[in-house]
Parts: sequence; structure tokens; C-alpha cells
Amino acid sequence: MKKVVGIRFKPAGKVYDFESGAFVLNKGDDVIVETERGLGFGSVVVPPAPIQADAPPRKPLKKVHRLASEKDYRQLEKNTATEKKAYGYCLECIADLKLKMNLFAVESTFDASKLTFFFTSDGRIDFRQLVKMLVKHLGSRIEMRQVGIRNQAKMCGGIGRCGREICCSAYMERFGPVSIRMAKEQGLSLNPTKISGQCGRLMCCLTFEFATYKDLKKQFPKLGKNITTPEGKGKVIRHNAIRDRVAIRLQDGREVEFSSQQLAAHKYERRPEKQRPQKKRSKGR
Repeated sequence: MKKVVGIRFKPAGKVYDFESGAFVLNKGDDVIVETERGLGFGSVVVPPAPIQADAPPRKPLKKVHRLASEKDYRQLEKNTATEKKAYGYCLECIADLKLKMNLFAVESTFDASKLTFFFTSDGRIDFRQLVKMLVKHLGSRIEMRQVGIRNQAKMCGGIGRCGREICCSAYMERFGPVSIRMAKEQGLSLNPTKISGQCGRLMCCLTFEFATYKDLKKQFPKLGKNITTPEGKGKVIRHNAIRDRVAIRLQDGREVEFSSQQLAAHKYERRPEKQRPQKKRSKGR
């Protein structure tokens, strides 16, 4: 029976499925696998598991070529040195050509046959002359790849305002949509400097607790709603979902807090509906 193993090529990168073959693999093992670009160096993150007979059909999987050897680790170190050399030379070329681009990373294929240069820019860049200079000096195939600011943060890494490694670089495989509504739902300050990450966009962690806050607030009356409380009538001015408290401004000006259970025994005050004037029917001739 064929077995599938999950391989990751970059830290916090996407996990790809490969056929493990006859190899006995454990989580954390380094392997050489067959990819569309040739042989690649990756690590096992999902141990081998047999393919279920009732599983939907999938495309033929690439195979694990072999376990990584000392020679492969030396090749990896050599590639790292080549990437540093290519990065420095590319920066010099960008300065000479006066190109408005921000180069931040260089990646080499495992066999060192191709170098990929990652950069960000506000617009399109004519880098044809730059590629000619790189090919002539480095003697490898060159690919220039323009990416977004969030991808730059993921690849470069860093420390967030929470004091820990930023989420996208630590474990997030893909980016999800983040909106200002998520910050509003959690009662956070809408100051851009406080809810933005190193990339300058809204922090990805706003999505982590959004569903929890939304679920906790289902029993809460809406902000601005006039309700009847155990101490009289008032208006909802603030929510505290974590403590399960609702702040009410009473008609006498006092501010009091109640739990959702305390308010459940009282009905919301409904404003009288305005009666629409009835249209006079015209008499038929």
C-alpha cells in the first residue's frame, strides 16, 4: 500500500505531499525529494500514512528520493554562501542602475542551477539589464520575483509587539483576510500604529480570536440599545466579552455593569413603531 508523507521546504512554509516509498521516515527527518525543479531539500513534518481506499483520486505524487546525507548538508551550506554572495552583488547592481526596488532575499535551488531574487516595489520595474549583469557574473539561471509586503515579512521574520516571533514567519502557511471590523469587534484601539504588524498591514492575529468574541457577544444587547436593567432603564455603551460584562448608562447618569445572565431576565425596551398613514383609496368612476 502506498504511503503519503508531508514535506516542508521552508520554515512555516506550505506542506507538500510526497510518496514515501519504502523509506521509514519520522517527523523531523531531512530528505531529498523529486520536484518539478529537480531535486529539493526538505524536512518531514507529517509522518507517512497509508492512502485510504475510499480517498478521492489525486494526481500522481512525486517520490522521496533518499534520506539526506553529509554530502547534501555540505551542498546546503555551499548554496547558503552562494546566496549571500549573489545578494551583495545584486545590491551593487541595483545601486549602479538606480532601480527603485527593495531586494530582501535570494534563494538557490538545491543543485545551484537557478537563483531567485525576491524584491518589493511600488510599481513595475524594468530589470532586463540587471538580469544580464547577474547572469554574466554568477553563471546561473536568474529569476526576479516581485512579492507583496506581507510576503516580505513572512520570509524575513522578526519580533512582534507581543514579544514573540511574528505569526506568519513562525507557523502560518497562508495569509487570510483581515479587516478593521475584527478590531472593532474585539474592542481594540483603532490607532493604525497599534493594530498593524511589521508589514504595515493589519495584524494577522486579529483573526485568531474574532470568532470567539463574536460567539461570546451573541447574548449581549447591541451597542446603543435601550434596555431595562435590574436598576432601571438605560443605554448600552460598552461590551467586555472576556469578563462577560455589559456597561449601561442609566437615565440618572450613572454607569453600571451587568452580566449577560442578569440582563437575560429583562426584556429589551422596544421603541413604538411609527404608524404609517393609510392611503386614501380613490373612488372609481
